[in-house]
Amino acid sequence: MFKVVDSAVPVACWSCSVAHNESTLFCPHCSKIQPPPGGDYFSVFGLDPRLNIDLDALEQEFHRLSRKLHPDRFARARENEQQWSLADTALLNDAYRTLKDPLRRTEYLLKLHGAEIGEEHAGKDRRDISRVPADLLEEVFDLNMQLEEMRMAHEMGESDPSLEASLSEAKRKFTGLQEAVDRDLRVQWQAWDEGNDTTRQATQNMMVSLLDRRRYLSNLVRDVSETLGA
Repeated sequence: MFKVVDSAVPVACWSCSVAHNESTLFCPHCSKIQPPPGGDYFSVFGLDPRLNIDLDALEQEFHRLSRKLHPDRFARARENEQQWSLADTALLNDAYRTLKDPLRRTEYLLKLHGAEIGEEHAGKDRRDISRVPADLLEEVFDLNMQLEEMRMAHEMGESDPSLEASLSEAKRKFTGLQEAVDRDLRVQWQAWDEGNDTTRQATQNMMVSLLDRRRYLSNLVRDVSETLGA
């Protein structure tokens, strides 16, 4: 079930003037559509900002709100209501895409708490030695050499079954490491959801580190896939 989160800033409905939660898409008193609300993506669905959420309930609420916001319902409404149906729908879609994906949801919630996450903070170049996880340093060095060899072979129209097998094995390993990171993140979700402001800082730091590692591994898997043509 969804728990309605009360907003700290009540606003008056444009139609009936009754005060309501600023994150509400529809006035709870007169049911009129409201302008795109403030607040975060969780509040759009009436959710507490948590990492463990009921995905089935999220999907059901998404479809319910999507039907209510559909532009066809406002074909004969005022122009401002027609515009709000489009804007609210766009907001709803963005919120749903973010919250249904476990990694995007984690990054989004941590960013709400001031964490610096993303390529702009982690570095984009997998060959940047300062970004390589210490335990993968030797393997990444070998992998980069193998990737260059494979690209050269492709340019010359040659094949190297042994090199292809080695790269395929590396891809399987890095994919497995990604899955291990996902498991570790879920452990941290529980610690975050049950924690307080003091304990959450350590949990946040751990999740930021895990996300950085996963992003690096994801880039490695992508590079190997692209080079193998798989």
